[in-house]
Amino acid sequence: MSSKREREYERRRFEKWQARQEAHARRRRQRIVAGGVVGAIVAVIVVVAVVVANGDDQPGGTTSDAPTSTAPGETPTNSADVPDPALAEARAWTGDLTLNSGDLAITLDGKAAPQAVANFVTLADKGFFDGTKCHRLTTAGIYVLQCGDPDATGQGGPGYSWGPIENAPADGVYPKGTIAMARVGGDAWSMGSQFFIVYQDSPIPSDGAGGYTVFGKVTSGLDVVEAIADAGTAEGTSDGPPVSDVIIEGVKIQ
Repeated sequence: MSSKREREYERRRFEKWQARQEAHARRRRQRIVAGGVVGAIVAVIVVVAVVVANGDDQPGGTTSDAPTSTAPGETPTNSADVPDPALAEARAWTGDLTLNSGDLAITLDGKAAPQAVANFVTLADKGFFDGTKCHRLTTAGIYVLQCGDPDATGQGGPGYSWGPIENAPADGVYPKGTIAMARVGGDAWSMGSQFFIVYQDSPIPSDGAGGYTVFGKVTSGLDVVEAIADAGTAEGTSDGPPVSDVIIEGVKIQ
């Protein structure tokens, strides 16, 4: 009996190791969300939202971890670390997101997107976002500033991933001021800490996994993001890091 238990234990250890290796290989292939458009052809450039990194999972965002190949309906990576959606209290939350270039007043919808709000509030309370860089700006086709990656590479995350998608607009249009979760293309269970702020109405085509979780909106200060967009990207392209570093100095939610 003891030998049988030992074999079972080793089998499970091997499966966990194998899953981490597959995740490690996958993160090198990933791109982040939110899509891009070239001319009249709208193509979603799905650049991560959650995502990535190496080694064993570390809760609290000290290191990040790539989402596994979990299919919709299955268990997300490190599910024990995902904040309980009940923490959203099915209510509206208000707060401030402070950038080095100005303040944004925000509201979060804990009823429509309980998992996303519980996740965002928990990370904000831990100071996870403090000092992180908004790593991506798009200025054609879709109009978003993407933030929440501790690595500023588009591949960073809190060390866990979650799903499914909540509160995605049926028509695929994300109004100006929307705050939504980024994710890996085609994977509804790949959300983590990355989110994007829409500074101009944006149609974002859905992929096989669905749309993007809308969990809040900017109620004032969106002109701060618009000014960042007006300055353009560092490379002068329509999709890249902002020309000047955009740093989240703090997030206060109540």
